[in-house]
Amino acid sequence: MKTVNMHEAKTHLSRLVEAAAKGEPFVIARAGKPLVKVVALEEAPRVKRRAGFLEGVYPPPPDDFDTMMADEIRELFEGREDNSGLWRPGTTDAPGDADEPAA
Repeated sequence: MKTVNMHEAKTHLSRLVEAAAKGEPFVIARAGKPLVKVVALEEAPRVKRRAGFLEGVYPPPPDDFDTMMADEIRELFEGREDNSGLWRPGTTDAPGDADEPAA
C-alpha cells in the first residue's frame, strides 16, 4: 500500500483520490507516522423506487382540497366583511388613530 506525506497528499489529492476510487488505497502520513487510510467506499445497492407504494396507507385528500378554507385564508389577508378582521390600508379605523385612547 502506498504511503504519502501530508504535503504530497495536498498537492496531488485529485490524482490520489482517483486511484483510491479505482481500488488502490493509500495512507497519509505526517512526519513518517501513518495518520489516515484512504479507501474507496463500497457502492450501496440501489433500491428501485416504485410509484404508488403507499397507496391505501393514507386516505386520499378531500375533493375540495384546493379550495378548502379559502374564505378563512382570504379573511386573514384582506380582513372580514364587517371590518372585525385585520386592519386594511385605506380604512379609517387604522391602529393608533387619534380617537383611540392610548394604552
